[in-house]
Amino acid sequence: MIKPEPIEKVIDLGDGRKITIETGKLAKQADGSVMVKCGGTFLLATVTSATEAKPDTDFMPLTVEYKEKFASAGRFPGGFTKREGRASDYEILIARLVDRALRPLFPDDYHADTFVTITLFSADPEVTPDCLAGLAASAAIAVSDIPFHGPISEVKVVRVDGQFKINPTPAELERADLELMVAASEKDINMVEGEMKEVSEDVMLEALKFAHNEIKKHCKVQEELAAAVGKAKREYNHENNDEELRAKVRTECYPKAYEVACSEIANKAERGRRFEEICKNFIAENYPEDYEGEVPEALIKRYYHDIERDAVRRAMLDENKRLDGRKMDEIRPIWCEVGYLPGPHGSSIFTRGETQSLSTVTLGTKLDEKMVDEATVQTSEKFLLHYNFPPFATNDAKAAKGVGRREIGHGNLALRALKNMIPEDLPYTVRVVSDILESNGSSSMATVCAGTLALMDAGVQIKKPVAGIAMGLISDDKSDKYCVLSDILGDEDHLGDMDFKVTGTRDGITATQMDIKIDGLSYEVVAKALEQARRGRLHILDLIEETIPAPREDYKPHAPRIIAIDIPKDMIGAVIGPGGKIIQEIQATTNTTINIEEVDNKGIVSIASSNKANIDAALARVKAIVAIPEVGEVYHGKVKSLVAFGAFVEILPGKDGLLHVSEFDWKRIEDPASVLKEGDEIDVLLKEIDPKTGKLRLSRRDLLPKPEGWVDRPERPARPPRDNNDRGPRGDHRGPRPERGPRREN
Repeated sequence: MIKPEPIEKVIDLGDGRKITIETGKLAKQADGSVMVKCGGTFLLATVTSATEAKPDTDFMPLTVEYKEKFASAGRFPGGFTKREGRASDYEILIARLVDRALRPLFPDDYHADTFVTITLFSADPEVTPDCLAGLAASAAIAVSDIPFHGPISEVKVVRVDGQFKINPTPAELERADLELMVAASEKDINMVEGEMKEVSEDVMLEALKFAHNEIKKHCKVQEELAAAVGKAKREYNHENNDEELRAKVRTECYPKAYEVACSEIANKAERGRRFEEICKNFIAENYPEDYEGEVPEALIKRYYHDIERDAVRRAMLDENKRLDGRKMDEIRPIWCEVGYLPGPHGSSIFTRGETQSLSTVTLGTKLDEKMVDEATVQTSEKFLLHYNFPPFATNDAKAAKGVGRREIGHGNLALRALKNMIPEDLPYTVRVVSDILESNGSSSMATVCAGTLALMDAGVQIKKPVAGIAMGLISDDKSDKYCVLSDILGDEDHLGDMDFKVTGTRDGITATQMDIKIDGLSYEVVAKALEQARRGRLHILDLIEETIPAPREDYKPHAPRIIAIDIPKDMIGAVIGPGGKIIQEIQATTNTTINIEEVDNKGIVSIASSNKANIDAALARVKAIVAIPEVGEVYHGKVKSLVAFGAFVEILPGKDGLLHVSEFDWKRIEDPASVLKEGDEIDVLLKEIDPKTGKLRLSRRDLLPKPEGWVDRPERPARPPRDNNDRGPRGDHRGPRPERGPRREN
């Protein structure tokens, strides 16, 4: 069998790096497949789509999966089976980025089950694969016969030392003050997500333009690749429409829907009931109970949904009226509360209109850090944020299931909004949990606000409060008319053209997420949305600071207290002890949690407890172990053993000194046992450390008051060195030794 010759196209990034897209060699039975290569990073993307849509499907059933093989980095997976398991949060987040970029570009009437699978088969430490996933997915669709209004590409843009860079290395990413993942077609941006360190709206806008200029090159290369493959797009018919019925529904229902849209009903349930009654009444009036034919209920509901959408949009564009009666830049009423829950270390309630978050903060030790063990990333995280969305928040009568992709995505956005405000020297592991109790739009932004309040209530000295707001857009595709909406409702998100979330402090943006559902969004509209979001953010920050002006000065009484001290690197083993014996004994006897790690060639010992006395006791034990004896210091020691000439006293753990009997007292002591016994605790003075042997000479006498009239003996003058030939005074009268005669023989 002859090895196939693949078709290749190359994207030049302009700085010596190149991206190669290869097709026709691997996974050829898929509808489309490509291998995208950059350095040593290889991503295989495949797409398959059913030939027919399932009955009664009126949406795009798209599934995007991203998976990293551990072998790509030459590693074994963890766990008992040593196999790749369920997708990690990181893999889910990358899949969501690709999904959000692709989904709006499939035809509205295409409803076939479609699966995009992106797999990392080779990893290069200097090339982050998330930058290439969107490009790979789009290229796979481009070379397939699946209809698609693409191609698109995704790039990561950062700003390092004031300069923008596309698809940075991990080292560059560490130094960046802006990180955005941007997805776009050749004409328009349709997805943005990222984090920033309080950058201005103008800087963010420039980053978007910089990224889009690069993406245009990627799209042209994909078009060239698709032309070289030469596969025609498939024909399909996934909708059977009744134009007469569509016209009838519009004629009878549109005026009623428009009236409800202009009624300024603030209550979500009431407004939804009024809209729903219009459709129900149409069916009841046109298809009474004695109607003999089949009622096209699904078709009527689809047509009515389009009518309701048009009515809501025209009410805003023509009457300048939002569903709940607010102005376009008006924020819903807000109330906040902190310290509502006594058990957590911090808590808050943030309610904006009909959206409510109850958030908690838990403070833990290093042992509570999240360990990340993935194919390309091995690290730990000490700031966690979890977002929960139970069904009752929207009055859904169904059981709560496990955490889904939406919860992971919303929680990650809130985490990115807050994480740069956490002090770098905070000794705690911090977990924020946002439980959404009511939802009518912007629950992720409510999480950011509630998270800020809960952190401040917990006494975490965040650098600045952070607030978030979701912006929307209603535009007219037949004119230049549009409305930018502040603090959008759930219906305005569902029926609108844009969901643009912006979080930040008073000084700049910290995170953003934007999904655009239309073509042709101008930078002018984005700039207006950013400015309107800034004003709304400042309004919310005013209300947050009215609730709690600054972080509490101290932690809650039941919160763990953590202190940290540095110790010499070579003393880490002494604190831990053989098999952890010493550190475990300290923790058990002082009821504390102790952690030791080596950082920058030194040991950092963290001691945690909710009781200060326990911390002090553990700290004293650790200090005693690592302490270096100092001459002139007084130590409280323990008699370890008695000998004829004195006692050996342990002044520090593992450090004994000799207390000579002459140093027991000012008076003469004949028997050491007459004064001390083993186990006695006494204070002693360290008088001397032998420079050669390191032996310690102690004194108890010098700590006792001198007897009255005591006179110190003068020190004897040093004796001059003796000459071996000089016998001293005794040798003078004896004279030289006479020579001996021969020995007498027996």
